[in-house]
Amino acid sequence: MTDFSNAETILEIKNLSIDYGYTEDAAHVLRNVSLSLHEGEVLGLAGESGCGKSTLVYGATRLLPPPGLIAGGEVWIKGRAGERRDLLKLTDKELREQRWVDEAVVFQGAMNSLNPVYKVGRQIKDGIQAHRPEWSKEQLQKRAEELMDMVGISPDRLESFPHQLSGGMRQRVMIAMALALEPKVLIMDEPTTALDVVMQRQIVEQITELRKKLGFAVIFITHDMSLLIEIADRIAIMYAGQIIEDGPAMDLYKHSRHPYTRGLINSFPPLHGPRRELGGIPGTPPDMASLGEGCPFADRCAYVHEACRTYKVDLEPTGIKGDQSFHQVGCLLYEELKAGKALPEALVKDYK
Repeated sequence: MTDFSNAETILEIKNLSIDYGYTEDAAHVLRNVSLSLHEGEVLGLAGESGCGKSTLVYGATRLLPPPGLIAGGEVWIKGRAGERRDLLKLTDKELREQRWVDEAVVFQGAMNSLNPVYKVGRQIKDGIQAHRPEWSKEQLQKRAEELMDMVGISPDRLESFPHQLSGGMRQRVMIAMALALEPKVLIMDEPTTALDVVMQRQIVEQITELRKKLGFAVIFITHDMSLLIEIADRIAIMYAGQIIEDGPAMDLYKHSRHPYTRGLINSFPPLHGPRRELGGIPGTPPDMASLGEGCPFADRCAYVHEACRTYKVDLEPTGIKGDQSFHQVGCLLYEELKAGKALPEALVKDYK
């Protein structure tokens, strides 16, 4: 994996907070989340269902449907012309102009995202024409054919309706649409969830090839850690609306520091090496509508102690010799480590 820590930041989310509901008892589903994406980087965003992964990116791109409400924060993106703009402050007109040009989204369900009564060719060309109204029909057709060829589909399938394509082909059409205007940021919301493992592999390989060819950066959302370890340069782990660990993909896989990350990784079979018994994470994620103070993982953590109940999660370098400076974790155990206390013996053993 390539180190992008010194590359230019192309997308920066600062202290983004999102509520569901408009009254005093609204659920605070995201609380001051900060995240950065560097030019050309593949950032994996992982966590259990309901942890806030999709809410984070839909809120950041202002695609969050009601009753979602952005309660605060900033989302800075570097536009094609080189200027930095806060997406949360753009007018509706400015937002329409920059969507699909600066950033694009591949949604989770291709069948639900494509209009069932229009041929896929028309849908691709309509998206391009909205931003390139001066293009002729011949130019639009040529670009649509180029895009279909780029994602490995015969251009004659432009005349097909979505239901006439397989699940994998529909997802490739969505990728083609997202890349039509060559955005610098591509957000993929669990694009392989409904596909079989063979098609998953093909889609992932295609994304990797296109990224190398076109140079865009990717936020890849999934709950499948084994998939992210293969394709991501960096992984951010979300839990209960907060990022609790962020670091280089392979470093995070081999030396996961947060007990929750460790539980996620142990829930999947290893990619290589000897077999091992799979573990799990006891309990269930907390109710975001009644989340209290302190670490949200405390009730499920094997290493919890009383101070965790009031600990405010804040990402900091782990403080462990050998960890890279941009491998960060939000856990009281590592705050205590810096103060001279030892990690629990079980963690020391597992993390060697």
